[in-house]
Amino acid sequence: MSKNSLPPVLVWFRDDLRLADNLALTQAARSGQPILCVSMQLAGQPCTTALDWWRAKSMEALDQALRAQGGQLHVFAADPEQLLPELVSQTGCRQVFWNRRYDPVGKATDTRIKAQLKQMGVDVHSTPGSLLHEPWTVRSKAGQPFQVFGAFWRAACANAHYPAPLPAPAGMVFASCSALPDRQVLAPTMGQKLPAWGAAMASYHVFSEREAHEQLQDFIAHALQAYEQNRDFPIRDATSELSPFLRTGQMTPGQIWHAVTAADAGSSGVKFLSEIGWREFAWSLLWSYPDLSTRNLKPEFDAMPWRDDPKGLARWKKGQTGYPLVDAGMRQLWQTGLMHNRVRMVVASFLVKHLLIDWREGERWFAHTLVDYDPASNPMNWQWNAGTGVEAAPFFRIMNPILQSQKFDPDGDYIRTWVPELAGVSGPDIHTPWQATLLQPTGYPSPIVDHSAARQRALAAWKACKDPA
Repeated sequence: MSKNSLPPVLVWFRDDLRLADNLALTQAARSGQPILCVSMQLAGQPCTTALDWWRAKSMEALDQALRAQGGQLHVFAADPEQLLPELVSQTGCRQVFWNRRYDPVGKATDTRIKAQLKQMGVDVHSTPGSLLHEPWTVRSKAGQPFQVFGAFWRAACANAHYPAPLPAPAGMVFASCSALPDRQVLAPTMGQKLPAWGAAMASYHVFSEREAHEQLQDFIAHALQAYEQNRDFPIRDATSELSPFLRTGQMTPGQIWHAVTAADAGSSGVKFLSEIGWREFAWSLLWSYPDLSTRNLKPEFDAMPWRDDPKGLARWKKGQTGYPLVDAGMRQLWQTGLMHNRVRMVVASFLVKHLLIDWREGERWFAHTLVDYDPASNPMNWQWNAGTGVEAAPFFRIMNPILQSQKFDPDGDYIRTWVPELAGVSGPDIHTPWQATLLQPTGYPSPIVDHSAARQRALAAWKACKDPA
């Protein structure tokens, strides 16, 4: 019997859009049966966020990689809980493979589908694929989730042995799919209305698995050795920008770990890998606190007198606060779907402490605009900045956006890149254009709030929250 006459095995691609180091795909290939590669988008669901756009482009790249090997990514516009049982029935598939998801919605969906398929006599093979450590595995001696990153990462690394990344399976035989033709989408983005900023963002990104690894190697060759010294300066080409590829799985943390470790970059390599650890820490927290994006982990902040300030929130979103570093970061986010990590901290601190707006508003905006939006890292980082989460920066530590600008963009080159109104401003005036001795820059707003007054207001609110009596 030829392989093509055997019933197919189904691989459901989600946030693992790659061929190499993909355990679900490798196990499916080892079955010796033809592989049916599928992915899904909910029927009628518009492509409204930057992550939707990034995922659609990444699915197109995976489809091209599969076609180069004689396969195809079959994309269905359907609810997976309805579609998968129908699909296995119509194709005769008796085995389904996927890499596990750990977010609350994905985990619950997969649990229901797995039970459904098992009742149909279908074997479901669920494998790890997006983390170095599955989120329930790194625990304190008492069996509790860690609340401090340093302790978490020491425990994670104590006996760490990460297997060598798997190569892409060789000699794969693919199944065609004539089932449910009315639900198949010929291209991953077909029928979707892309966000208005999608066309502009495309010029800043590449999407394929191959290009992700080229970017990793370029970072190792040119930036890793000085990463520790340069990482906080947004104008320097000093960060990896691999987070979008990790988000949708063109690359795994195991591949990064092995490549960076082999580079032997000393303390810079250790520091960079600790950022991978920070992501792992976030997922361990989301596993333990599924409402991480909506609930203050420190309940005393439930009494915080957040301000309802729609105009201030809108100016922050648009990069019109009058503070150049804040505005540069927010405009970089809108145009590219990314923002430098140091600047993410500055803009988050500004929203929460200078404007006294609830951190959840910022978390939702980042969820809408980040191509690397991560349901664990994003809320954890917002709670860190707001002082409401685990190992959080104390609320009374209020970043001064002027000093941050002077320290980390001393020549103003990052600001001029993203705030064209200030392109002609030179010298120290770039950080405080409202104090410029020359004519006020045309079209650039005055500060939305005075730094000293905002700081005092934030501290008063924090004191009232901390000592309500």
